[in-house]
Amino acid sequence: MSDNFKSSSFSFEPLTPLSFLERSAEVYADQIAVIDGDLRITYRELRRRSRRLAFQFKAKGVSPGDRVAVLTPNNHVLLESHYSVPYAGAVLVALNFRLAISELIGIISHAECNFLLYDPIFGKAAAQIAQSLSPNLQLMAADQKYEDSLNAGPELSVPVLDECELLALNYTSGTTGSPKGVMYHHRGAYLQSLAMTKHFDLTSSSVYLWTLPMFHCNGWCFTWAVTAAGGTHVCLPNFDADEAWLSIRHDSVTHLCAAPTVLTMLASSSQARTNDGQSIRAAVGGAPPSPWIIATCENLGLSVTHLYGLTETFGPAAICDWKAEWNSLPSTERSIRAARQGVGNLISQTLRVIDSEGADVPRDGSTVGEIVIRGNNVMLGYYKDPAATLAAVIDGWFHTGDLAVMHPDSYVEIRDRLKDVIISGGENISSIEVESALISHPSVLEAAVVATADDHWGERPIAFVYLVDGEQEDEDGLRNHVRTLLASFKVPDRIIFGPLPKTSTGKIQKFLLREIVKSQLN
Repeated sequence: MSDNFKSSSFSFEPLTPLSFLERSAEVYADQIAVIDGDLRITYRELRRRSRRLAFQFKAKGVSPGDRVAVLTPNNHVLLESHYSVPYAGAVLVALNFRLAISELIGIISHAECNFLLYDPIFGKAAAQIAQSLSPNLQLMAADQKYEDSLNAGPELSVPVLDECELLALNYTSGTTGSPKGVMYHHRGAYLQSLAMTKHFDLTSSSVYLWTLPMFHCNGWCFTWAVTAAGGTHVCLPNFDADEAWLSIRHDSVTHLCAAPTVLTMLASSSQARTNDGQSIRAAVGGAPPSPWIIATCENLGLSVTHLYGLTETFGPAAICDWKAEWNSLPSTERSIRAARQGVGNLISQTLRVIDSEGADVPRDGSTVGEIVIRGNNVMLGYYKDPAATLAAVIDGWFHTGDLAVMHPDSYVEIRDRLKDVIISGGENISSIEVESALISHPSVLEAAVVATADDHWGERPIAFVYLVDGEQEDEDGLRNHVRTLLASFKVPDRIIFGPLPKTSTGKIQKFLLREIVKSQLN
């Protein structure tokens, strides 16, 4: 009976984020869908343009299942590509434009892309890529000819027959080795988008500012979530904190997502102010936001919510769902709660934290295990890398490599990456625990802790710290601060001050810090 039910054409429809644009183009046809500089695109026009671009892909030889690479900044072209490529039945490969040419060539080659759509500002890079991969790569510039083709002409919409079809390939940042192609399916993108719509109260009145790169996990699926709600996408091609604040006020922005670094830049900007009464929901992923960032953002009208996820989980798989009873807690305790990774989002399966035997750790807030995830918002696997997929998925659960504790209220709190645990004299030191102690100091903006070799203890923690602009604090002062919060053996042996190296998506590059330690301190 269940098989007949699923195969019944009137009672089962494959899930795809394309349906969000189909609906909004009908319900919010004349509402502004996209703001990109002086350009304004309604939802009716966005669907029409996306379908016409899909036809252009087909006319130039793109067939269903082909991979289409897109090399543009955060503009309407990249947003349209999130619809036009799957409308053509193809697979989207949104490229990180900050990568080196050799890295882009490696990704396009590995993904087996036969088509590259690029912004004219990357014309030189596109030519170099095409020359390297000739004759297997066709180019299309998003120039005036591109615009003319979208103002008239035939449209194309290839139906999605299988919701588990490949929708997009997203490449990991490569901080721990060669980037891997993470395979997204239509079903996962659809459901993850709905979760983001719900958790951040997106509506047709929402105005979303693109401070997060769209190439990063397809913008945490907000490329589709905002459309699902009928909200307005405000493109910000190149992030600049001052420009972002001008847009926030001018366009009456209500929502944005950001890495901690971007949030720090926004909070530190000389233009940091909202319109009277303006309130902004800000989602931050990656490292927990420091108390200074949270407090500063709150004073600016930004309500910060901490998210947790990976490229392999369509972006945020967990959210620090705020509870009303936490509002009455002291500010320090509120900051501690806000920094937790939280619970699975609306469509996630319950997060687990397991020990080395695969059993769930006690919910005591102290026993450390590894976060494992499964469900609809987990990747299909790594493209052309079954060995890596097999290593990451054990007993039907995706192993994140993140070490965490489970609190009695089912909220997860990360303590470290498996590779980042520092073993000193037989004791495990969580680098994240030490980092959290450091950023609890009001003068500290960012902190990263890595291991250095020690003849006696085996390993000892070394900290890299970046102070809040205008603040002054010395090494002894910070070490004493950590000593008041943690056991003495966890206090860093040395603290080095200065900016921290980051990836293009805002992640601190600990491997570079380890190289500094290895070359200069060991």
